[in-house]
Amino acid sequence: MTKTTYVYDFAKGNRDMKDLLGGKGANLAEMTNLGLPVPPGFTITTEACRQYLAEGTEPDGLAEEVDAHLAALERTMGRALGDAGDPLLVSVRSGAAFSMPGMMETVLNVGLTDSSVAGLAASTGNERFAWDSYRRLIQMFGKTVCGVPGEAFDRALDDAEREHGAAQETALDAAALRALVTTFKKIFKDHTGQDFPQDPREQLRLAIHAVFDSWNAERAILYRRQERIPADLGTAVNVVAMVFGNLGDDSGTGVAFTRDPGTGQRGIYGDYLQNAQGEDVVAGIRNTVPLQDLERIDRGSYDELMRAMSTLEDHYKDLCDIEFTVERGKLWMLQTRVGKRTAAAAFVIATQLVDEGVIDLDEALCRVTGKQLAQLMFPNFGAGGSDRPVARGVAASPGAAVGKVVFSAERAVELAGEGEDVILVRRETNPDDLPGMIAARGVLTSRGGKTSHAAVVARGMGKTCVCGADALEVDVRRGQFTVDGRVVREGDVVSIDGATGDIYLGAVPVEPSPVVQYFEGEIGPDSGVLVRAVHRILSHADSLRALGVRTNADTGPDAARARRFGAQGVGLCRTEHMFLGERRALVERLILAQDEAGRKAALEELLPLQRDDFVEILREMDGLPVTVRLIDPPLHEFLPDLEKLAVSVAVAEATGKEPGRDGELLAAVHRMHEQNPMLGLRGVRLGLVVPGLFDMQVRAVAEAARLLKRDGGDPRPEIMVPLVGTVQELEIVRAAAEKTIAEVDPGVDVSIGTMIELPRAAMTAGQIATAAEFFSFGTNDLTQLTWGFSRDDVEGSFFPRYLEHGIFGVSPFESIDPDGVGRLVRIAAEEGRKARPDLHLGVCGEHGGDPESVHFFASVPLDYVSCSPFRVPVARLEAGRAAVGTTTPSASGSDSR
Repeated sequence: MTKTTYVYDFAKGNRDMKDLLGGKGANLAEMTNLGLPVPPGFTITTEACRQYLAEGTEPDGLAEEVDAHLAALERTMGRALGDAGDPLLVSVRSGAAFSMPGMMETVLNVGLTDSSVAGLAASTGNERFAWDSYRRLIQMFGKTVCGVPGEAFDRALDDAEREHGAAQETALDAAALRALVTTFKKIFKDHTGQDFPQDPREQLRLAIHAVFDSWNAERAILYRRQERIPADLGTAVNVVAMVFGNLGDDSGTGVAFTRDPGTGQRGIYGDYLQNAQGEDVVAGIRNTVPLQDLERIDRGSYDELMRAMSTLEDHYKDLCDIEFTVERGKLWMLQTRVGKRTAAAAFVIATQLVDEGVIDLDEALCRVTGKQLAQLMFPNFGAGGSDRPVARGVAASPGAAVGKVVFSAERAVELAGEGEDVILVRRETNPDDLPGMIAARGVLTSRGGKTSHAAVVARGMGKTCVCGADALEVDVRRGQFTVDGRVVREGDVVSIDGATGDIYLGAVPVEPSPVVQYFEGEIGPDSGVLVRAVHRILSHADSLRALGVRTNADTGPDAARARRFGAQGVGLCRTEHMFLGERRALVERLILAQDEAGRKAALEELLPLQRDDFVEILREMDGLPVTVRLIDPPLHEFLPDLEKLAVSVAVAEATGKEPGRDGELLAAVHRMHEQNPMLGLRGVRLGLVVPGLFDMQVRAVAEAARLLKRDGGDPRPEIMVPLVGTVQELEIVRAAAEKTIAEVDPGVDVSIGTMIELPRAAMTAGQIATAAEFFSFGTNDLTQLTWGFSRDDVEGSFFPRYLEHGIFGVSPFESIDPDGVGRLVRIAAEEGRKARPDLHLGVCGEHGGDPESVHFFASVPLDYVSCSPFRVPVARLEAGRAAVGTTTPSASGSDSR
């Protein structure tokens, strides 16, 4: 039996091993192999993490492998872990296959102890640095490994700064930091009941376990759910020799991008912080300087970094996100990855790389997603209205966000749950703020830059974010911030512009997205860099896709907009929506009519109204198919309210009055009342039970088509019979429909098919296909009936708990359930086409506009998907991506084939 390898030196890996080594480990290996200056180290695999989480203990042999690789690292560095004279220190960092910024744990300076701190001071000649590194280790180790509340350390640090009159921690001297270490050790013991561990190898072992455990931390689970990252992947652990950016002003740490992650423009983008270590930049606790300033501060390191950035972009053929440290004038590369970017930057960078000859249009299509295109359709502030901004921060993630100010993640979730738009305001965010960031319309911080936690996470989620607005004095405890002499309290409205960094007090009017204006035909395809990029990539998607895209539209204006957005017809016209409002009384009369004369009178009034509806939609979709679903309401939607009628009748009787019409209605409603209207008299059943109802609708369709043909139009109506469960139902309705169409105009060509929305219909699709020219899968009801729950009842009750437990990765109403509902669709498609090879197949549930679902439907394959007008461009793009063989959208911002 082959022994499993759990640990790899960087020189033994490569970027193609990210599933095993995690993204960080694979890319450290790749940079090592490229000859870039990477500190030596090794990676513990995701397989080791999975076994640890499953068994609760390390896999056999892992400890021995770690010891062997640590010994090799010590030989390479010429120092031993925790040595009292000249200690080797290591960082212990997480690294999953998908980027999860800030969601899992990191521990720096592992190996420092009461004895080795003096050796570090002596070997570096910097006592202050040594004690600063020790206090950082105790703080990070205590919080990450042992669960000590971070606030306890933060308060002690604040107290030390006040005591010594220090504006920030960098102003604390060696003596103050030595005293702070004593305080931190006491905090550690008070909360854990144990002394801070003085065995360097025990520190390493516990830190590795903490990184493993952080895979299942609440914030990591929430982030994976938000980004649809599988829960069973586990994280790798990277153990890396420490290099120090906090040795003085000739040292520092930074983050760099090879292109602007906000706009996509090529250039020098990033942040640098002198005399700082690791997490200081991304934590946003100190304001950084632009990366360009490094040229003035340390020209040699700057030039080497520029060469490394060029090497990495050329190698990865994409925007690269780089973390680096400068230790006394020596550059070290700590991490690289294909960088997260805004939706706008994704499209711009993809087309730039095509123009530069780096990738082709197929690959450009793989580099963007429907989710990103949807983000580009959001409105913006334009010029910011007539108000002047009260402050400006760093434009970290574009978009326009208006909402009530809140100062905690908990409050953001609470108010958003009540339907309020909120802006989460913090000094800086940390991973615990993730629920609030998800709930908020936008995020505003007074510290940090484009690479702070708030910026990186917001960009990944498509949230508007402004960071580093240092004019804001944020007081979280009092629930307010002060800017320009004005106090803004929780509940006050602010507006933030993630494209400019501008902050406004009050609500600023928003303007439509230029991408939407392009789709609407208001501006041309050459109107700006972004619009040109969207046009090129979407046009390429259209040229490749085999899957058609239609729209769900019930009115002429909706149909017209969808056509402008690229829809190739109407896949679902829900006629029951046409009977709401003033017409509801007519349907009520029809359903409750007690004789033929009453029914006929109601139908005669409805017929011209329906005909006009269909004329309007067919005219807007001239030359394209329009699928009209015959009326499919739960019956209660068109009956008077039982409770109100009962009260009205009771009041009348109690006052000695005749109930009159209400009494007759109450008797009729009692007669037709259903315990579960969603599973009752609706769809084809209603058409068979209420004589003349379907006939009126079919006649209206045929008459509308005849009128348009007479005027030189090219109407292409299709009639869809809903909720069919057996072929006999469809045969009866079809025969009646064909008779009516022939009576109106034998020359009118109307296809007749059915909606497959019952599990029985899917399983007997071969039989039903003998009477149908097309199937349209109604995946909303098919999902309800396959799972056995009502969407309206469960999404607010037990769905959150199911998502929390990982039973659902995503709501099956949001994205198709491929193993259950999807399998029914596949079976019905295969059996339907076997019985009728020319059977046309589509889907008309809102799954038709969900990116992951579109990939599934393309694989069946269906002929088209249908979705709401605003999702049509998204479906077009994803259908093109499916045609070139991309995976479904990934969390990393770029997809693989």
